[in-house]
Amino acid sequence: MENKFFGFVKPYLSFIDQGHFFRQPFSWLYGLLAILNLIFPLYILFSKTDIFKGPFKFVLVFLLIWVVIAFAGWIGFQIWWDRMMKIAASAATGAEFVATPIFSHFIQTLGEWFGTLFAIVGFGGALISMILVGDDGYSFLRLIGLRFPGRGWLGILLMPIIGYLIVIFTRFLAEQFRALAAIANNTKK
Repeated sequence: MENKFFGFVKPYLSFIDQGHFFRQPFSWLYGLLAILNLIFPLYILFSKTDIFKGPFKFVLVFLLIWVVIAFAGWIGFQIWWDRMMKIAASAATGAEFVATPIFSHFIQTLGEWFGTLFAIVGFGGALISMILVGDDGYSFLRLIGLRFPGRGWLGILLMPIIGYLIVIFTRFLAEQFRALAAIANNTKK
């Protein structure tokens, strides 16, 4: 039964079974997310131009927080770009379970990115707004689109802790998924 009618789809199915079908698109997704991390601070800067019509104090706070957002975007770019280079190693070629390790890698990277972003922008934004704007800092952060739990010193302390917990939790989930796939792949033998 080895003719074109029955075997036409075999190269496609082999491509899926070996994991290339999953690795390459996720690699592209990682690259896209890396580039979006560089573009996002520019979007924030140009979408909030009405801030520049306000008092100098608010303009200064916005620009300083924007520098923190730009720094976090640069760090986010590096996280996604580094993980993009490592996604190929997330699932062995020929393994029976290939989608789980790749999706697990995505969950881990997403958590590392979001937890880091949350910690940097949350801490920096809360600190700058509290020092320069005082009690109006929380309202100012909400005005520019940043909504974080906690105000004042509580917010400054909570942001890095919550960011760390996000990284730990998503890493734990990713390791559980990878462990399941590794057990399944190893017991096949």
